[in-house]
Amino acid sequence: MNLQTLGWNTYFEEHFEEYKQQGYEVGRVTLEHKKIYRVATEHGELLSEVSGKLRFQAFERQDYPAVGDWVVISPRLEEQKATIHAILPRKSKFSRKAAGPKMDEQIVATNVDIVFLVNALNSDFNLRRIERYVLTAWESGANPVIILSKVDLCENVEEKIQEVESIAFGVPIHAISAEQNIGLEQLAPYVFEGQTIALLGSSGVGKSTLTNALFGSLKQEVRTIREDDGRGRHTTTHRELIVLESGGILIDTPGMRELQLWDADDGLSQSFSDIEELAESCRFRDCSHSKEPGCAIQLAILEGTLDKSRYASYVKLQRELAFLERKENRQAKLAEKARMKQLTNGQKKNRK
Repeated sequence: MNLQTLGWNTYFEEHFEEYKQQGYEVGRVTLEHKKIYRVATEHGELLSEVSGKLRFQAFERQDYPAVGDWVVISPRLEEQKATIHAILPRKSKFSRKAAGPKMDEQIVATNVDIVFLVNALNSDFNLRRIERYVLTAWESGANPVIILSKVDLCENVEEKIQEVESIAFGVPIHAISAEQNIGLEQLAPYVFEGQTIALLGSSGVGKSTLTNALFGSLKQEVRTIREDDGRGRHTTTHRELIVLESGGILIDTPGMRELQLWDADDGLSQSFSDIEELAESCRFRDCSHSKEPGCAIQLAILEGTLDKSRYASYVKLQRELAFLERKENRQAKLAEKARMKQLTNGQKKNRK
């Protein structure tokens, strides 16, 4: 397999040059399991571990490889293994806060060009969830594309599309049914050699079925949704990078029960540009958008040009990001303290 098929381009080539001169090789992470990585290379797939130096220098989750990363390796071809020495700078990174009270980052995928945000047109359809996905996709550095799946189960498709258009300005929207082979031709322009697409969405929205349709064979296991509430069952249990025979790269991901934000300030402004533009028209610069006279946002809600629930979602996401930032700053101080302590201990050992 050549590197271009895996998504290699001049951006990564430039950052790899210094390592190349030192005799290292490069590969792309296709699977991660408990700090063991499957890395696709020109020699085939190699099971890989990070070097001791890289592990010593890693203080946060982002310091370790993730699915989609291009990594600097020294292969041991006779063993079909390799050691990972460095991670090349990422073009994009889709992250969310890991479940639980701790402030841990979960990297979903890296170096993605397009994010297919898959949402089913059944009882699980949720505009507020789509807002979160779009926001996080913009923040990642990739371009979002909304896929409304299971179109064969919906009687008012055009109405649903219009609802999504009202909260995702400028984002392409495609209604499909992978199972019934409806609308898949709309996705063809996104799939070509070297282009990386990540599939994101809740359980049961049809990501694995779509993967199989694009792959051209039964690559991922497919399970039916629960009949009692229409919610999905987990099929994909891990993130995996898949190279399509027809060209292009897919990163399939497990279904997400919730998408907690992680560092998405820029994405908030891009996703809610309509609200932030309205705020610029308020009479007072420090308008809280509640009871002040001349509030453009409250006027828009009264006139029906701004949906009240959309504004409530914007406020909720703002508060969530502010809370996240406060906790993140506190954790960053602790991490820096631990980093300095580790460096000091290392210097003491060297002097001995």
